[in-house]
Amino acid sequence: MKRLKIALIPGDGIGKEVLQEGVKVLKTIDKIDNNLFFEFEEFPWGCDYYVKNGKMMDDNGLEQLKDFDAIYLGAVGHPSVPDHVSLWDLLLKIRKGFDQYVNLREITLFNQSLTPLKDKSEKDIDFLVIRENSEGEYAGVGEWMNKGTPEEVVLQTSVFSRKGTERIIRYAFEEARRQKKSLTSISKGNALNYSMVFWDQVFNEISQEYPDVKTYSYLVDAASMYFIKEPERFEIVVTTNLFGDILTDLGAAITGGLGLAAGANINPERQFPPMFEPIHGSAPDIAGKGIANPLAAIWSVAQMMEYFHEGNWKDYIIESIRVLLKEGRYLTRDLGGKSLTTETGDRLIEILTQMVTENKSK
Repeated sequence: MKRLKIALIPGDGIGKEVLQEGVKVLKTIDKIDNNLFFEFEEFPWGCDYYVKNGKMMDDNGLEQLKDFDAIYLGAVGHPSVPDHVSLWDLLLKIRKGFDQYVNLREITLFNQSLTPLKDKSEKDIDFLVIRENSEGEYAGVGEWMNKGTPEEVVLQTSVFSRKGTERIIRYAFEEARRQKKSLTSISKGNALNYSMVFWDQVFNEISQEYPDVKTYSYLVDAASMYFIKEPERFEIVVTTNLFGDILTDLGAAITGGLGLAAGANINPERQFPPMFEPIHGSAPDIAGKGIANPLAAIWSVAQMMEYFHEGNWKDYIIESIRVLLKEGRYLTRDLGGKSLTTETGDRLIEILTQMVTENKSK
């Protein structure tokens, strides 16, 4: 039996509600699959914790988390705490502390009715964005000088190391080779004449080692246009921390919204635990109403299963989401339905259980 320890960080706002539905999926898998057993431990970190303790997580939080097999995060953020504090002192602290330098976000259209794009179908919108997750524009390097004076100057410095740039691009090439798909690099080399020229140079260097992988390279403004006009151009995308952050939200918009957007933060060498999360944020305006969409949180469970080499369970979960969306009877308000968070989660579990049972009986 594979025993897996999962650290739960529900966090803030709707994070607590959607994470609960994802945990129900994990417990369902545990019940059905005799080869898997999950242990859970919950950590109360987040903005409420900050208000009480003056910090987003325990001082030795990373030490507490390091022996878990995975971290499952709900959401971070609340108006009572500045956004840069809640982000840097919890989410980015974990990503950087555990060197989770790969961020994976799948841009997949499950149902044509969900996209605002005219004449685009499921076959047109189905690609993976691999985002550098440890440095770049989010390196946290800079200076704020002469604050509050007419001479006030703010510097925000991007950091692109040879090691950091090579490893994310090489990871993307390996993934493209494994899936036998094309790889597109997105940068801004015409305007950012140091960092992005360097990125393009490294991409071109590494491409020589992968003659079997077809490559493309776009400026981020052009890529943004193609995300909307011709998303079928993309199969696997590799890009920087900032561009990846922005473009994947755009990707979510063309597939049904942030309620259908999940993210995996991983250290490919598996020296540290990965972290899985929906990317929709804490949505304090609807928190506690029971109407948040849990599908992104459930999709991140599918990513977790893939990380654990349980690909069949990922496939089952993804197909269950597809079936639920096609049925259209248990959708939350963001998708045009009237269901509660728990009702959507419960229906997905019913579909998942039935699907696995039928498959076993064949």
